[in-house]
Amino acid sequence: MNPVNRTRIIFAVYDLCLVVVCILLIAFIHDGVNFNNRDGSYLFAFIIFPPVWILLSLITRKFRIGERSNQREVFFSVLFSNFVILSVTTILLVLLQLSFFSRFILFGTLAVITFFELITGLIYVSIKRSVFIQDWIGLDIPEIMNGNHAAVTVPESFSVPPDSGILRESMTEEAGEKAFKWISKHVDINDPKNLIVSTDSRFNIINLPPGFFVTVVNLHRINNLQRINKFFETVNTKLPAGGFFIGCGETYWLRKKRILARFPPVINYMVYTVDFMLHRVFPKLSLTNKLYFLITGGKNRVISRTEILGRLYSCGFEILEEKTIGNLLYWKTCKVRAPFFDTDPTYGIFIHLRRIGRQGKEFNVYKLRTMHAYAEYVQCYVYDNYQLGEGGKFRNDFRVTTMGRLLRKFWLDEIPMLLNVLKGDMKFVGVRPLSRHYFSLYSEELQQKRLKYKPGLIPPFYAQYPTPMTLEDVQKNEMEYLTAYEKHHFTTDLKYFFRAMHNILWHRARSK
Repeated sequence: MNPVNRTRIIFAVYDLCLVVVCILLIAFIHDGVNFNNRDGSYLFAFIIFPPVWILLSLITRKFRIGERSNQREVFFSVLFSNFVILSVTTILLVLLQLSFFSRFILFGTLAVITFFELITGLIYVSIKRSVFIQDWIGLDIPEIMNGNHAAVTVPESFSVPPDSGILRESMTEEAGEKAFKWISKHVDINDPKNLIVSTDSRFNIINLPPGFFVTVVNLHRINNLQRINKFFETVNTKLPAGGFFIGCGETYWLRKKRILARFPPVINYMVYTVDFMLHRVFPKLSLTNKLYFLITGGKNRVISRTEILGRLYSCGFEILEEKTIGNLLYWKTCKVRAPFFDTDPTYGIFIHLRRIGRQGKEFNVYKLRTMHAYAEYVQCYVYDNYQLGEGGKFRNDFRVTTMGRLLRKFWLDEIPMLLNVLKGDMKFVGVRPLSRHYFSLYSEELQQKRLKYKPGLIPPFYAQYPTPMTLEDVQKNEMEYLTAYEKHHFTTDLKYFFRAMHNILWHRARSK
C-alpha cells in the first residue's frame, strides 16, 4: 500500500475511535448516561455522528496532514475541518430534531476531539521534521567539531564548475546587481568548492558533504529562517576551519526605514508599530512565542544588527566585513571554532550576565535588559572596531536599545542587582562587576586587587567629579578606592557612598 494512503487510513481509524470515546466521555460527564434507560437514543447517535464526522473530515481533506511538513497547515486544517463538521452537524440536529443529542454533548465532544487532533497532528509533524533525527543520519559530530573530516565521497556533480553565465543571471535575479558584484569580489563563483544557494531550510545544508566546500553563500535573508542558530551551526559543521560564510538579513533599522518610506506620514508609524509588535515582540514573549511560530512558521521576523552578528559569533564565526546593500545587511564571516550551542539565550527584560567576582569566581549579575539579544557575543567585535568613550565604555554602542539608553540614564537597569547584594555576591559600594573580556583590559596589578574583594552596586566611578573620561582614568580611580578600602573598609565605603550620591543628585552623573 502507498505510504501516503496508509497514513490517511491510520488517521481515519484513529479519528473514528477518538469520536466514539469522546462521545462516551462527554455523555457520561453530562448526566452519567445509562444506555439501558435511553431507549437506544445514544446508540442511534453513535450510528449517525461518527460516519458524518469521518465523511466530512475526508471531504475537507483533514487527513492529508500526514503529508504535511508545516505545523501551521496542520493547525488550520484541523480547525477548518472541525468548524465545517460543527456547522453541518448543527444543521442536521435542527432539521432532524434530534433533541436527545444535547448541545453540551455536541460542543463538548467537538472541543475534546479538536484538542486531541491538534496534539496528535503537531506531534506527528514534529517527529517527521525532527532536526535531531535528520542531524544524526550519517553525521559524525565529533569529527566535524574538531575539524578532522574523514574521507568524504563527493558526488561528481559537486566537482563540475557551474555555468558562470547562468549563475550570474540567477544571482542577479535573486539578490540584485550590487549584491552580485559585492559577493563576486569575495568569492570565485566559478569554483565548484564555493557553494551558492538561496534557501530558508537547513535541510539543503545538512545533506552537503562536510569539509568539501570552502565557502557557503546564502542569498536568502535569515529573517525567514525558523531556527537561525541551527542553520548557522549546520553551516559551521560543513565548513573546514578557516572556511567562509556569506549571508544577508534585514536589520531592525533597515526594516523601519523601508516601512516608513513605503507609507504616507502618520500611517507609516502606525504600520511600523503593528509590524514591530507582531514580528519583534511576539516572538520574544513566552506567552506568544509558540503561537507566533505556529502561525507564521517563524518567517519575516524583525532582527537587530546586534542579534545577527551575535548569533554568528555564538555559532563559531568571526565577522570579516559588513556591507549594507539596498535594504539588506550582507556579511562575510570566517569559521574560527565550533559553535557554543547556546540553548538558553535570554530575550526578556530581566536578564542575568556572567561576571567575575571575589577570588575570580563567576556569578550571575541580575539586570534589566538594555542591549539587544546576543550583545554579549559581540563585545570583542565592538572593542576592535569602536573607540572607548567616557568612563571606559564604548562610544555610540549600537548594541544598546532606545529603551536601554533611558533605563541607563536613570540607573533603573541596575535595580535588580540588589538581589546580588542580598545573596552576598556583591556589596553596596565597590568596583563594578566586569565581564571576562572587559576584565582582561585591566592592568595585572588592578586585576589582583579586584579579586580580593566583592564588586559593588555603586562604583567609585561616581564618587569622583568630574567623572573619569577614559579607561585609564577609571582604573586609576578604582585603584585609589581599593587602596583606601584595604585600610578602612567601612569608612571608605561610607565616604564614597555620600560622594556618589552628591554627584548623582547635584551634578547629574548618569550611566551611559
